[in-house]
Amino acid sequence: MCKILFGVMFFGVILLSLSHAGAKTLTWGADSVGGAPYVFQDPAHPRRIIGFEVDIVRDLARIMHRRDRFVQNAWDALIPALDRGDFSIAINGIEITPQRARVVNFSIPYYACSETLMVRRTNDTITGLASLRGRVVGTLQDSLAEKILRRYGGIHVRAYTGQITAYQDLLNGRLDAVLMDAPIADYYGKPLAGLKVAGPPIGHMLYGIAMRKTDARLLARINQALRQLINNGSLEHIYKKWNIWNARTRKLFAAMRQPKPGELQQFTHMVTAHRTWRQQAMGYLRDTGILIRDGLPMTILLSILSMSLAIVIGLILAICRIYTPWPTAILARAYIEVFRGTPLLIQLYLIFFGLPSLGIRLSPLIAGILGLGLNYGAYEAENFRAGILSIPHAQMEAALSLGLSRAQGVRHIIIPQALRTCLPPVTNDFISLIKDSSIVSVISMVELTKVYGELAATYYNYIGLGLITAAIYFLIGLPFVQLSRWLERKLPGAHHLAVAGGKPLQ
Repeated sequence: MCKILFGVMFFGVILLSLSHAGAKTLTWGADSVGGAPYVFQDPAHPRRIIGFEVDIVRDLARIMHRRDRFVQNAWDALIPALDRGDFSIAINGIEITPQRARVVNFSIPYYACSETLMVRRTNDTITGLASLRGRVVGTLQDSLAEKILRRYGGIHVRAYTGQITAYQDLLNGRLDAVLMDAPIADYYGKPLAGLKVAGPPIGHMLYGIAMRKTDARLLARINQALRQLINNGSLEHIYKKWNIWNARTRKLFAAMRQPKPGELQQFTHMVTAHRTWRQQAMGYLRDTGILIRDGLPMTILLSILSMSLAIVIGLILAICRIYTPWPTAILARAYIEVFRGTPLLIQLYLIFFGLPSLGIRLSPLIAGILGLGLNYGAYEAENFRAGILSIPHAQMEAALSLGLSRAQGVRHIIIPQALRTCLPPVTNDFISLIKDSSIVSVISMVELTKVYGELAATYYNYIGLGLITAAIYFLIGLPFVQLSRWLERKLPGAHHLAVAGGKPLQ
């Protein structure tokens, strides 16, 4: 009986393997988080993804006799994930650019559009790129719109990882304008009553499907299937269904139905010159200079101001927990537990994106300082509390016996000794805060990690630039470690603050 069951299971496994081998799968990567109308979650059925690119992939898979399988991936990391082999193709409004073509192959373009500039309805002074100088403009990170704004110069650019957040900040007054791809503006920006389109369309872009350089056969099959969808009108039908059919795409398809010699190949094989070691070295020097110029000062400023706030908050909380009546002590303990028990990222989101609903609008810098300071203040409170409790009770008793009040004893005797005891853990927390300052990039603040992400996403050099950025973070912390050791030697210890002698008490 066992032999029969074993034989049935064996043949079942073989049949299952054969069935999977016969049914090939086209795995595709995109970001479904707020990615309308490209790829997004159906509001009625959250587990189901919809969008015009979902329809395109399914038609491609049908023509290629494959099943399609969606793989969720952050938009700004699609190309690295594709190159890593997480999926076969990437399709998510990816513009065909020379920088990306150095890393991946692109299909023939399947959509053409422009950039749409939007402002608040009450703003009549912004009418195009020329009127954006000196203004704060939001856009999507690593998009053509971001490159256009930075190339134009004189514009304060805030790059976002999500589309809707930029339009919300525009409504809340944090931005003067938003520049994004026309389909994004049509879906997110135009329905908002407080916003309007400013000026004519800007730029021209072509969307392409990205594949690994080694997948030449897949590239040919994707191109063949795309041409079939263009010729039989399927793509036009999809775009009209999603209300994004436009004159630029109509002109593109007309040219592709009757291509000139070599016209299609220019989209598929973009010529990029090989960079010599000297050019690569110069590129690293340029990128290091950009990291130091654009990211380092803000990281240092943010870290110092946030830690200063955290120390003040922590000292106040520690004193409240030890020396004040029980209602105040309970409130201080509740603060500590809440801020230590919830993620820093959620706290930043609540401060930056949640407070505007209550009428409180903070700049990214103020929100970052406040978020980091409030969070680390809870940790410093426990450091200071431990330092205060480590001071022998005899110190306070001696101070009281000399006629000092309890407050004077705490100020002149206990706190100075506690600070010296707490210096090493506080220094460790400061080093951690320097690294955690990278989290503020989620609220569109440009610091070291944000600049690294923008450069790496532009040139697809995550390893080299990542090592340089890590080295900069390491070098930032070294001077503060040395300063901490110097202060440990210089600050008075318990024997300097002995009540006998009285100098510190005067």
